[in-house]
Amino acid sequence: MAVGMRAWWTVLLWLVGGALAATLARDAAASSGAVPASPPVVLDATPRVLPLAGLSRYWIDPKGDQTIDGLEVAGDTIPWKLTRTGQQERLDGGQALWIQFDVAARHGRWYLEIPNAGLDRAQLFYRDASGAWAMQQTGDHLPFHAWPVPGRVPTFALDDDPNRTIRYWVRIEHDRVDFSAPLLIYDQATLIAEREREQFLLGAYFGLAAMIALAALGSGVVYRDKCFLSYAVYVFFLGSGQLARLGITGQHLWPDALLWNQMAATVLPGLSTAAALWFMKVVAEPARFSRALDLAVWALIAAMLGAVGVDAVVDTRDSLKLLLALAAVSIAAVAGLIMLAWAAGDKGIRLVALAFLPLLVLALFPIARSMNLIPNSLLTRYGVFIGAMLEMPILYYALSVRSNRRREGELRAAALSHTDALTGLAHRAGMLQRLQTVLARARSQKQSCALLAVRIANIDAILQEFGAATVEKALVVAASHLRRAATDIDLAARMGPNEFALLIESPTSATLAGSRAQQLVADGLRLAPALPGGVTLKFHVAVAMLPHAELDAEESLRWVLDAVNDMPLDTRKLIRTLNF
Repeated sequence: MAVGMRAWWTVLLWLVGGALAATLARDAAASSGAVPASPPVVLDATPRVLPLAGLSRYWIDPKGDQTIDGLEVAGDTIPWKLTRTGQQERLDGGQALWIQFDVAARHGRWYLEIPNAGLDRAQLFYRDASGAWAMQQTGDHLPFHAWPVPGRVPTFALDDDPNRTIRYWVRIEHDRVDFSAPLLIYDQATLIAEREREQFLLGAYFGLAAMIALAALGSGVVYRDKCFLSYAVYVFFLGSGQLARLGITGQHLWPDALLWNQMAATVLPGLSTAAALWFMKVVAEPARFSRALDLAVWALIAAMLGAVGVDAVVDTRDSLKLLLALAAVSIAAVAGLIMLAWAAGDKGIRLVALAFLPLLVLALFPIARSMNLIPNSLLTRYGVFIGAMLEMPILYYALSVRSNRRREGELRAAALSHTDALTGLAHRAGMLQRLQTVLARARSQKQSCALLAVRIANIDAILQEFGAATVEKALVVAASHLRRAATDIDLAARMGPNEFALLIESPTSATLAGSRAQQLVADGLRLAPALPGGVTLKFHVAVAMLPHAELDAEESLRWVLDAVNDMPLDTRKLIRTLNF
């Protein structure tokens, strides 16, 4: 627990330090004067990814009404500032961010990418070879098929004229969350390779999520296990939320539903947080600790769902802050429920804690980013993605182990109606029922089966020397020997205090039946780790080939059992054959 607390404090200090660093950088930039245009970016034949931080300049239009013609005419009278790595800009209230850079493209095709799947609007302006304005635009206000370059994040095609240097202006609108995505220039081969790699990884991830969700749903329905059902709901919303945040749902599932596409990026992750809390409530069962605690968890789930609804309707920065604050509280509540169940001695909670830990830690990064505490990074974009990929298979395994433990008692209780409680073998009624079916089939097909009766001849001696507990162990060991001697179609059963039977189904032979009897005698004489040193089991075995004469199942079983019980305790011949 101490190591876990240190990890939480380390992450918290990292987030606070990142927020302070971003604030200081922002203040420093605000206090500096205007900067001249950066030298042109020369794009040669070398495949690469080129960030524009430090190679471009920016200006924030406070009213968002500046036109590209007016911006061009104003030139250096605009208070441009140099872009920087990790830059964050607040664009609420209709403000717009302008970024200007010059490019000299010498070879090939080049593209400008803004790695932000939820961008409200992005426009690229430049003058073509004829001097006319060319404009491309992307963002949530347009369906994905209307974007200049198909993909899940805004991407623009740069002009491929190798004979001139071109000045580009990018205009960005992004409400509610500070804009901090870097602008990256890709050559065509690198962009294609990156997107193919991305599609492979995302396809594998969401395929795994779908498989686990369906498996959990099936297990929940078959075993009537609420833990699996709640887990299936949680994985569904977790995967859906990541699909929406990464822009995949808008690209492939609902490309023309623009309003829903804008809402889904916060609605679905919010629902996944509520589902995670509900799932953890089902697993940890807080009601066994306190009725008030159980009601508090329900209240937090209701508050989370309410915040999702409010944010979908109001759609303001404050409503988003409320949603994110409740998400952080829900993460803390999930961690608290895990620790509470752990302290209570829940055997299966350790695997659940191991599965949840990466996701709980990595989910803090996108939350902190949405609260504008830290700049955009791989962890803010893919933190939940990485955590969920680690979590899902471990958590499914943990639930399977937990479910098996819980069902073990139920299975044992259900089996008592047709098995012996101590040894787990079939009881006398089960053997008679099976023997009657086997005899009927053997007679109709003119085949033979075999019935072996087994008695532990030295059971009384074991009782006198070692007591009743050792006798019970001896019976369990004897049952294990009979199971080993039986095939999948044979049946072993306990017939009395120290008597057993083994039915070998047809077609079989006297040679095979005799071999099984010898195997049982030899197994009994071997030392068993479960028994005190030097104790072995002396088996007496009677073997009969059936059907015999007109004997039915009851008569055949009595005949073989009487034969084994008639064998003297001190007999040297441990196997008695009856009719062969």
